[in-house]
Amino acid sequence: MKTEVAKAENVKRDWYIVDAQDLVLGRLSTQIANVLRGKNKTLFTPSVDTGDFVIVINAEKIALSGLKSAKKVYYNHSGYVGGLKEITAEKLLAKKPEELIKRAVKGMLPKNKLASAMLSKLKIYAGPNHPHAAQQPKSLAI
Repeated sequence: MKTEVAKAENVKRDWYIVDAQDLVLGRLSTQIANVLRGKNKTLFTPSVDTGDFVIVINAEKIALSGLKSAKKVYYNHSGYVGGLKEITAEKLLAKKPEELIKRAVKGMLPKNKLASAMLSKLKIYAGPNHPHAAQQPKSLAI
């Protein structure tokens, strides 16, 4: 038996669309991370980016379980003394709903050089419209 190793030029990339309305953030982001990484394919290779493109619509209508909307805090530091900024998940959802999903998915991707390439295949939109109709995305069941 031989183990087949995927090559980047031989990978066929599909487009998937996900409607995030009333879906829980954590459960949605794990499914998206698996598709971006390529773990849903039989040709998965950890050292090669074999993942597909994912379009997320209705990001502003995503749900957070429990008391996370009020108690979960995201931190950002400018690098200067006293430059720590914090924002709750509720305020981040109101201000930038795309950022909430992006941060959740980024945390579930591997921490290596392929992570930025995988994350660039994630397209997130706050409303129901997206400019990727020409790619004919398939619906991803979550």
